[in-house]
Amino acid sequence: MSNEDITLTAGKAEVTVHPANGGRIGGLRIAGTELLRQGDRFGCFPMVPWCGRIRDGRFRDGATVRQMPLNSPPHAIHGTARDGAWKTARIRPDEAVLTYDLVDPWPYSGRLTQIVALTPDALTLTMSVETYDSSFPAQIGWHPWFHRTLDGGEPVRLDFTPVWQEERGDDHLPTGNRIDPKPGPWDDCFGMPGGVDVTLTWPGQLELKVASREEWVVVYDEQEAAVCVEPQTGPPDGLNTLPRLVTPLEPLEATTTWSWRRL
Repeated sequence: MSNEDITLTAGKAEVTVHPANGGRIGGLRIAGTELLRQGDRFGCFPMVPWCGRIRDGRFRDGATVRQMPLNSPPHAIHGTARDGAWKTARIRPDEAVLTYDLVDPWPYSGRLTQIVALTPDALTLTMSVETYDSSFPAQIGWHPWFHRTLDGGEPVRLDFTPVWQEERGDDHLPTGNRIDPKPGPWDDCFGMPGGVDVTLTWPGQLELKVASREEWVVVYDEQEAAVCVEPQTGPPDGLNTLPRLVTPLEPLEATTTWSWRRL
């Protein structure tokens, strides 16, 4: 199938998917109101096969050191799949399935699958990383850019109760220390062992809950236009500090669900 843009609808919800632009969600409209920041770099993109920054772009796989391009010098950031064109494997009115085969500069072969499923009051994103030969460390995450304000209303409020915050060094990477959560603004990773559970409230307009069984979430709200709530399978630099191995017998899988209600 082609990789042309896809529109999914369910009730008053509409989602636009851009396979050719990194498999990203280009828009989420609820009763005509757009929730995601618009533009080729925004929407919500998949972070895979790693999330956030890799220190100096280098990670170790056994005795081998792998070097990724420094697309956020001095680090490598947010994986390679957001830069590629995904293929559309299947479309229904309320669901799309996309695939992407890992290529250079990622040094291992593997296949990514992302399922985008819409209901009238929720969007569920599911992603997997599979390999058929060599095993490798990987991460999965999503990077949505939610508008700070909707239709000129009050700014969004974030509500979540993490157990810890990863202490952030001057290089923007976790130091390895866990600290008590601090007030924002944030470009920080938090631990939620019971699963990611973050509520965004646009007062008088909409409440949206970002949930995932994963226990890591990065919150980024240092920009005026948008706030980012990023569920992921490990912390930034996790290919080095907390590697999750993808093997031919054991893929890496993750899901996030955004559910909403009008206020």
